[in-house]
Amino acid sequence: MKKILTVLMLILTISVFSEDNVKIMTYNLLNYPDIDSVIRNPRFRMVIRNSAPDILVVQEMTSQAGMSGFLSNVMNAYGNVYSMGQFIDGTDTDNGIFFRTAKFQFISNTRIRTALRDINQFKIIHVDYPDDTLRIFSVHLKSSSGVTNENLRAAEVDSLRKFTNTLPPNSLYMVAGDFNIYGAYEPAYIKLMAATDAGYFVDPIPNMTGVWNNPNYAQYHTQSPRVRGFGGGSGGGMDDRFDMILMAPAVFNNGRIAYVSNSLTAYGNDGNHYNDSINQRPNTAVPDSIADAIHYAADHIPVFATFKFGNPIGISGNNNEVPDSYKLGQNYPNPFNPVTKIDFSIPQNSHVSLNVYNTLGQVVKSYFNTNLLRGNHSVLVDASGLTSGVYFYTLIANDFIQTKKMILIK
Repeated sequence: MKKILTVLMLILTISVFSEDNVKIMTYNLLNYPDIDSVIRNPRFRMVIRNSAPDILVVQEMTSQAGMSGFLSNVMNAYGNVYSMGQFIDGTDTDNGIFFRTAKFQFISNTRIRTALRDINQFKIIHVDYPDDTLRIFSVHLKSSSGVTNENLRAAEVDSLRKFTNTLPPNSLYMVAGDFNIYGAYEPAYIKLMAATDAGYFVDPIPNMTGVWNNPNYAQYHTQSPRVRGFGGGSGGGMDDRFDMILMAPAVFNNGRIAYVSNSLTAYGNDGNHYNDSINQRPNTAVPDSIADAIHYAADHIPVFATFKFGNPIGISGNNNEVPDSYKLGQNYPNPFNPVTKIDFSIPQNSHVSLNVYNTLGQVVKSYFNTNLLRGNHSVLVDASGLTSGVYFYTLIANDFIQTKKMILIK
């Protein structure tokens, strides 16, 4: 009986703390569908089959018929794998979403009106982790350079921020798409990053300062993969970082849905094609056939990032009440093997770090080292890689410092 109980507990532990790495991709499809769609579909099929996204958010979709056609002719060309979310046909080209049917369930599509194109909020849940709703905002901001267009982009971002600022603290969200932003100096980018309210975004690529049409940023460029414009698309070669995935602090800071560090990828860009076509030989990032497919499919390249769903070392927030003081709780269970939970409270938005130390004072686990919103939080500590013994954990939040002891028994 004891052996049976042990096996059952092991199965339960594996189930509770399992994870799933999910690839989320954004792709501007260039006015899809059009008269060249039959020619472009095989190119798109090659790109999608080889990049294998779990969720694909698209821009420049023109109709419901286009969504259905892309689903059948591209996404499901090699098997009935993907579904599509509700499509809302706005006044210009629009956003759409496709997802692996076995992994995700679509909840809703809410459009945010702007002066030009709608911004869409797609709500989706992982079937194995239904308590965590992910909001994906898809954008296609005003194109072209110049102060007038920069201000129009900033106004569109204002509409988005008005929406995200109303979301509960520690919400799980991201924004993906074609931003048409030329550099970190643009007011639209500054407004997206502004942490004055809860609904701000984090850029996973650090230190992206100045103008992005710069050879130093070549590996992050997403437009245009072709020197010569054709099929209604832009040319000029790879020189702009228009397509991005930005995320909420709760996603970026190792939350229950967590960004996998350094996973953001401009698919097909090896960093060696500045002002050149992406299929100019050699391309060290993808096979020649994929580079050709990206080149001929559209005038943007896809961008993807990997996210960990069911992240066992995650934060959660209880925002029903605001604590009146800083508090660090005793881990539970204690003693533990190998996972324990630590609760803590911060009465105001604070820069927080939480470290676990061995008896020699060496850091063996480290969490956060970033800004968190006020509220009650918890973190799951997985000590699978540590040996039995006494450990200490310290919370530093602004000027508050407190340490407590925990015991690992294996």
